[in-house]
Amino acid sequence: MVAVHLWSSLTRFTDGAREVDIDAQTVGGVLDGLKSDYPGLEPILDAGVSVVIDGEIATGRHVEIPEGAEVVLMQRLKGG
Repeated sequence: MVAVHLWSSLTRFTDGAREVDIDAQTVGGVLDGLKSDYPGLEPILDAGVSVVIDGEIATGRHVEIPEGAEVVLMQRLKGG
């Protein structure tokens, strides 16, 4: 299980929870699990988000999540 921290406006889709547990081992698994468990998040996730693992932005769906890692879902960060 991975504890995923969400930004506050997403809590309307998670019954008020700022942190949700998802059964996943990769970034892709987290995103798929969020869509499955909280269907209201799907349009937001499909529009693009950033997944941060222990302070580092994950660079793809295949990135593995180490046991005990801090995982944070953030609005997509764009360079410029």
